[in-house]
Amino acid sequence: MKTTLLGIAIWCTAQVGMAQDTITYVGETLSNVDYHHGQLTPAVGTHNIQVFRANREFPNLAGGHGFTYNHQPFLAFWNNTYYLQFLSNPIGEHIAEGKTLLQTSKDGYAWSEPVELFPPYLVPEGFTKPGRTDKAGKNLYAIMHQRMGFYTAKNGKLLTIGYYGVALDAKDDPNDGQGIGRVVREIKPDGSFGPIYFIRFNKSFNQKLAQYPMFSKSKDKSFVAACNELLDNPLMMQQWVEEADRDDPLVPYKRPIKAFAYYHLKDGRVVGLWKHALTAISNDNGRSWAYDPVRAPGFVNSNAKIWGQQTSDGRYATVYNPSEFRWPLAVSTSDDGLTYTDLLLVNGEITTMRYGGNYKSYGPQYVRGIQEGNGLPSDGNMWLTYSMNKEDMWIAKVPVPVAADVRGHVRDDFSKNGSEVFNKWNIYSPLWASVKLEDKQLVLRDKDPYDYAKADRVIESAKKAKIAFTVTPHQANNGKLQIEFTNEKGQAAGRLIFDEDGMLKNKAGYRNTTVQSYNAGESYHIELVLDVATRSYQLSVNGSDKGTRLFFQPVAQISQVSFRTGDVRRYPNADTPTDQDFDVKDAGTAVKEAAYGISSFQAEKLQ
Repeated sequence: MKTTLLGIAIWCTAQVGMAQDTITYVGETLSNVDYHHGQLTPAVGTHNIQVFRANREFPNLAGGHGFTYNHQPFLAFWNNTYYLQFLSNPIGEHIAEGKTLLQTSKDGYAWSEPVELFPPYLVPEGFTKPGRTDKAGKNLYAIMHQRMGFYTAKNGKLLTIGYYGVALDAKDDPNDGQGIGRVVREIKPDGSFGPIYFIRFNKSFNQKLAQYPMFSKSKDKSFVAACNELLDNPLMMQQWVEEADRDDPLVPYKRPIKAFAYYHLKDGRVVGLWKHALTAISNDNGRSWAYDPVRAPGFVNSNAKIWGQQTSDGRYATVYNPSEFRWPLAVSTSDDGLTYTDLLLVNGEITTMRYGGNYKSYGPQYVRGIQEGNGLPSDGNMWLTYSMNKEDMWIAKVPVPVAADVRGHVRDDFSKNGSEVFNKWNIYSPLWASVKLEDKQLVLRDKDPYDYAKADRVIESAKKAKIAFTVTPHQANNGKLQIEFTNEKGQAAGRLIFDEDGMLKNKAGYRNTTVQSYNAGESYHIELVLDVATRSYQLSVNGSDKGTRLFFQPVAQISQVSFRTGDVRRYPNADTPTDQDFDVKDAGTAVKEAAYGISSFQAEKLQ
């Protein structure tokens, strides 16, 4: 057998990594890429909230911003406010013009319209890169590209940071260390912004042509001090490595591996994380690394970001796409920050990509939480942000402690303890298909032609269970509500449908059979006794027996109930072409809204 040099190098790298402390996934749960949810058990009570929906046709419905490539979000919590920063391009990745937008929220659910934080920047005519003969023309704009969005200084200043890179064509990289430079400005407590300054230039750029001054020219001494503090922090500088000069003395580890994130262990050491689940340990707060980053054993992660943090209960979490694709979005937890034992679902949905574009990938991706030092929300939960399809912006709230199951009877009454109950449900809430508490009900609304509202209630797993809930459809001639009874992997055994023709139906194999008619505004109390042994359930509606219905798929237990205002999605899949080069029809136009209220839900394990 021949031994290749590459094989020896890989083996040696692995041995060096294994000889050191490194994060490791030791759990047996793996994601199944044939399902958007990966067949993963959900982290109980996770809320996914869309905060920006791209709209090219009607920019006024997207805060006046008609760009449809939106990506790479960052999150901070400061002054009792959540801050979300993200990049925005007209159509696709690396195709100008680029800008950075900002949204804010007081509660993480209701968000402001986006405002322009760093505007498009005109590249000086004639700009080029070493080794290239093509040059910037009169109308070439820079591309925003940053792996760090916020910094909270010790003097209380909140800085927001961006980077102006240059892509001379659609395949050029704006993060090759040959761009213009990094900019900074202050976000003030009243929501206003300070002036834009450069904080670091690339050597490839003639500083005399800069549109903004260096931060050191500011008359605000505390702002200058905050910037200098940032420049003196190795862990902050490590986040700049991709865009910085390849020999920038401020960057401790100069290999430009991507999307650095980090967290501290309880003994003071730092765990570094990069794309592809590369990892290393630092003993001196990022000034050096104990070994060259290696693939974290057991972690499955491709060319997408991975996030890690200590959670408010003293444990640790990593959040990432556990596949070679950018779905699903999952969380893994650890007691010590090194050994990770489980894998739970954060978001298992992929909305339709409405607008095609350069390097737009399907799925919930590029996840980031609140970096150490950038705030601690008072609720103790883990707050995350990610982009969907590099198109829309989302927020996720994951309850801490992170839990995989529910024990005991469920007695949810939204009229009595709505907020408390709401936090026990898993929700997927697009802007045009929301899931909210309204008038003492959990209300699912849907006017989105390409997405749906979804609310799941995890229950104690049972081979036989009694489930009861009350639903009030607001209409009977449009929309649909599908109610599924699933196992812990999201496989549905049965499905009831409030259909758009005014009929309540049951899925019976290939066909949907009618149970009865329903009327707009009337409440329907549905009771079921589900039995996995007989693969069937007994059904009654408002006290009227509707007989026994067969499962359309066998399962070993019932673990959750799902309410969804649309059909199951199976596109994209692992064989879908990589790049979507088309837009869907009427992507920016809403349809007639349908709404359904859930006033109560009960579940009891019978065996």
